[in-house]
Amino acid sequence: MNPFIQAAIESCIEVRELITISPDPSLFDFFDKGFGGDISRGFDLRAEAIFFKNLSSFGSLFSEESGWMSPAGSSNIILDPIDGSDNFASFFPYYGVSIAREEEGVTVEAVVCNLANGDLFVRTLDEYYRTTMDGFDKKVSIDSNQKPKIGLFEKEYEHPALGEKLMQWKLKYRSPGALALSLAYAPYVKYVLFLGTMRSFDIQAGLYLSQHLYGFQDERYLLLSTDKEVFERIRLIVEKEYF
Repeated sequence: MNPFIQAAIESCIEVRELITISPDPSLFDFFDKGFGGDISRGFDLRAEAIFFKNLSSFGSLFSEESGWMSPAGSSNIILDPIDGSDNFASFFPYYGVSIAREEEGVTVEAVVCNLANGDLFVRTLDEYYRTTMDGFDKKVSIDSNQKPKIGLFEKEYEHPALGEKLMQWKLKYRSPGALALSLAYAPYVKYVLFLGTMRSFDIQAGLYLSQHLYGFQDERYLLLSTDKEVFERIRLIVEKEYF
């Protein structure tokens, strides 16, 4: 297996063991505001330390909690150590890890992990597959769901008027609260939509994983879909009826 991918997966397993097997109460303590603007909690910082220990030999780490943990170089790792921190703190099973490695500014490898159920999504220059933390030697090809029933509209609560417009078009959605995971699961749902500030540690790995889908991103919003008609319809709604 690709050495970086193996190290990333093994790090995810280590983090899962940290936060799920008799977790230390101090994991839920609050600390200072992290680089990304959110208050860091113990589990964010402890997970970040695990990834730095295991991945720093592959490149300079840029993390949501600490920013650049070593000077940027030709090989960089963009990390969200716990994607969906509020979900984990609320014992809602939709939280994970987002890891992207870039060479000369171009993403070449990515792993997104759902720590709650063990799902792993992996993409390199040569492979794109789904596996699990408990059997990551078994690779399953990712085929788009041909009859999805819902989309994922992250941070919908900040845009209720747009949510109403989507529902008028029968574009049902959920808003699970972990953008990197939602981008990784994009092939299985009708669409993924996000409006707001685009932070590399939230989106870089997920966008690389789902780069084969119909997609659009600018400073206002991000949209992915497996269906061209759905993609164009939502773009029209967002562009003509919302902005």
